[in-house]
Amino acid sequence: MRTIHLDDGTHLDDPNAYWGDPSYLLEPGDPGYVPPAAPTPPPTKRKQRMTHNSYFPSGNADQVLWLGNFRNKLPLYATTLTLAAGQVTAAQADCDWLIYVIGTWLPAVRTFSKSCTDAVADAEFGTLPGAMALPTFTGPAGATPVEAGALTRVFTLVRDIRNKPTCTEAIISDLGMVGSEDGAPDWNVFGPVLKLTRAPAAVTVGWTWRGKAAFLDQCEIEVDRGDGQGWRLLAIDTTPGYVDTFPIPTTPTKWQYRAIYRVGDQRMGQWSAEATVIVGG
Repeated sequence: MRTIHLDDGTHLDDPNAYWGDPSYLLEPGDPGYVPPAAPTPPPTKRKQRMTHNSYFPSGNADQVLWLGNFRNKLPLYATTLTLAAGQVTAAQADCDWLIYVIGTWLPAVRTFSKSCTDAVADAEFGTLPGAMALPTFTGPAGATPVEAGALTRVFTLVRDIRNKPTCTEAIISDLGMVGSEDGAPDWNVFGPVLKLTRAPAAVTVGWTWRGKAAFLDQCEIEVDRGDGQGWRLLAIDTTPGYVDTFPIPTTPTKWQYRAIYRVGDQRMGQWSAEATVIVGG
């Protein structure tokens, strides 16, 4: 057990907390210790995600080039493909927005994120005199925003164009539409890859769909907090990058994380390699 105080973050309703003079908290192994209840997985809603196509590049820079080529050349084939003027204009607006978001806005955000990390380091350990001025983000000027789902609409248009009887192999090649939907992952070897990022009051468990979002529904994440209770469910996540806000211990402690993909209510593929971070202290 350890001594606790009202201002140290201990919850008043913690079943292991005893308030008095002195106040103390029972810890694993202490007589009367009440282990935490297993968390109830939150209800999950199947998320509609874009189809991944082999003709669309995976790198951001190449995606911008593909979108620019498709945007600029689409009007050249509008008559042959019997595309209405409104279809072409809408597709170009979608491409313009995606080019801005992927090629201009996202790099600016990433640069700003680094400046925020540097500001935190300066706030904690900097030596410059005078009051700090925190960085502020102003998004770069760019294209006119469109409704969400721009890339899904572009993919749908590509599918419709390829199904038109007037669409030739030359048009498919010129518009960059050569390819098909990616195949399902090899479940014997496929699993999440975790990257942990520690912040003062949280740990971000970074993960992605690894290019196979069309075949996946969720990512199940487990944690071992080094308290003798072993692995336990942390979250069943549908948005890459889970933020673990469990209270950080006051002494250095090793936390470990692992994850596995899910389809419906079933685990699919392999567990990730265990990722470790030292928190507290």
